Amino acid sequence: MGLILDPVKTEIEPVVSRRFFVKSFAAACAAGAAAAGAPAISLRPAVRPSAAAVVPGRGLSALIRKASLPGHVACAVADIKSGQMLEAENGDMGLPPASVAKALTALYALDVLGEGYRFETQLMVTGDVSSDGIVQGNLILVGGGDPTLDTTDLAAMAKALKDAGIREIRGAFKVFEGALPQVASIDPGQPDHVGYSPAVSGIALNFNRVHFEWKKAGQSWNVSMQARTAKYRPAVSTASMTIKNRALPVYTYSRTGGVDRWTVAKSALGKDGARWLPVRKPGEYAGDVFRTLARSHGLVLPAAKTTTVRPQGRILVQHHSDPLPVILKAMLKYSNNLTAEMTGMTATVRRGVKPGSLKASAREMCRWAAERYGMNKTALVDHSGLGDASRMTAKDLVGGLVKARKSGQLRPLLKPVKLKDAKGNLIKNPAIKADAKTGTLNFVSGLGGFMTAADGTELAFAIFTADQDARAKIPRAERERPQGARSWNRRSKNLQQQLIGRWGQLYGS
Repeated sequence: MGLILDPVKTEIEPVVSRRFFVKSFAAACAAGAAAAGAPAISLRPAVRPSAAAVVPGRGLSALIRKASLPGHVACAVADIKSGQMLEAENGDMGLPPASVAKALTALYALDVLGEGYRFETQLMVTGDVSSDGIVQGNLILVGGGDPTLDTTDLAAMAKALKDAGIREIRGAFKVFEGALPQVASIDPGQPDHVGYSPAVSGIALNFNRVHFEWKKAGQSWNVSMQARTAKYRPAVSTASMTIKNRALPVYTYSRTGGVDRWTVAKSALGKDGARWLPVRKPGEYAGDVFRTLARSHGLVLPAAKTTTVRPQGRILVQHHSDPLPVILKAMLKYSNNLTAEMTGMTATVRRGVKPGSLKASAREMCRWAAERYGMNKTALVDHSGLGDASRMTAKDLVGGLVKARKSGQLRPLLKPVKLKDAKGNLIKNPAIKADAKTGTLNFVSGLGGFMTAADGTELAFAIFTADQDARAKIPRAERERPQGARSWNRRSKNLQQQLIGRWGQLYGS
């Protein structure tokens, strides 16, 4: 499979740069972090309080009020074995789930595609192939919806083509990207330069991101745009970078002459640094990179042409991804948006629906969730949770998780939640175990999954918080790191810890 390169994808983007760049527009990677903050009660083994001390439903509202978190809080918890809803606060209120939506996407993909599913990327030829390795027709790079394909994989395919004896292509070089709909950006409301909202199509490379690097050279800088992996660093011609003598904006973007043209503010560069930028034409990007890799093996190809018409021909090389559960586990750990969108849409296509957009595909997933798990109040606009118009209720998710737990597929794929004691210190071996999917947007936070109390009682829970008024006031250019969002999200995660502590104590017997 392809290497996972800096795959955290949320509204808080990791950037390698000097202090000014970080201070201005780059952000730390918050969505992949586990919920933090001190719980209201110790998570270490303790004598269970008496019924007089803690009563189900009593104290939950007070705990939430004490958090003084602006906006709305919705939560619910249920017993896995009985399915009984134990307590909830605003359990039927629809809020943006952020990346918690990826847990539903994982269930959707597993159910529709199956655990043994692997994505395929192919090299196909049309026309005759002579005994001396000359293809009279076309060479086609056929995308199969693999979100994990990277430059190292393409390099292996180029070598395999050489090993198959191919040394000349007389026809065209094409890239098929019509296996999935083409989307210019997962969430068009995000700033142009954020790598967590790239384009989507039937082929992806390096999570549809290009690696921008700058190095100080005298009074100027040397810049490069590469399709980088740990092993390969081919330069790309489908994206360019120009340094401009200005303070703000840090980046500008335009699409002209078939090239993603970026500019960067000179004052933001400092000495050396790098970051990932989104790719808007995945088929052209993949074709550009493969052409470079093929040339290194002596095969000279014409410029790539993209097509959405499924080709017919002879398959010479096939690349298979890792099995679906491996891909989904990485998706949930690193909260990769592109993986969620491509696996979700692949499942929709497998269901016999040809979605014209992410919203249409998400609508089909919600239809499936209602049929499969009774989640009738979930309305998503994508598979990743990046779009803040999505709505999910805490009771809806918890009910779905209770039913999904019977298959045993999801919990092993979820990331363990790091729990802290009352002083804020990490607990090395907590009595309460929690595995969940986090979700983080600016002024939106979520956590949903499973927890096991000290006595073995297993619970399903969901916590959604959102200050939609504060979020609506953020200008598009400042959505990467707006003022006040980090502290608000930190307080929200602190509340999550307190709720987990409450439920582990209260229902752990």
